[in-house]
Amino acid sequence: MRYLLVLLVACSSPAPAHDTMPHRFENADQWAKRFDDPSRDAWQQPDKVIAALALTPSMTVADVGAGTGYFTVRLARAVPQGQVIATDIEPDMVRYLGERATREGLTNVRTVLAGADEPRLPAASVDRILVVDVWHHISDHARYAAGLAQALRPGGKLFIVDFTQAATHGPPKQHRLAPESIVADLRGAGLEAAIDPTQLPEQYIVVGTR
Repeated sequence: MRYLLVLLVACSSPAPAHDTMPHRFENADQWAKRFDDPSRDAWQQPDKVIAALALTPSMTVADVGAGTGYFTVRLARAVPQGQVIATDIEPDMVRYLGERATREGLTNVRTVLAGADEPRLPAASVDRILVVDVWHHISDHARYAAGLAQALRPGGKLFIVDFTQAATHGPPKQHRLAPESIVADLRGAGLEAAIDPTQLPEQYIVVGTR
């Protein structure tokens, strides 16, 4: 789940509705058992998510919060003449991503150690950005959205996938975000933004266009 994945902290008192949900994912080999469990496909619907991106074979795609590469490897196979930049804030996830790409023969994957508040993607460098199950972990949505927006090439698109209030997977309900709030984050970063019509079992997709 990307996905570049990041972050669970138990709170001694209930958190407000849009509180950030910090969490560390330091042991990639252990997390891979959960993130890459085949049962995830049923609710994550990776094929539908990737179809929404409308990729072409030579595009450059950033998988932000890529974690153990659940989406990275699928994206790499969808852009065989392009490149996938897989980012995460956890050094061990970045290590795992690189080793997995080598193991699976995916030479078009490049890994980046991102900052907690900075995606570390060069300006105007990517055609698509995918952020899956990560937005509710980010502390400064405005800053992060601005960093992602500047990384898009003209006409490029940013896709954010996160959990509905009714989802049976995902973070505690007090940490879930309304899709309208993410639309506002992306518009604040200067992107045209809307809720994507793709229907997922437990999630929504918000898309921003430069």
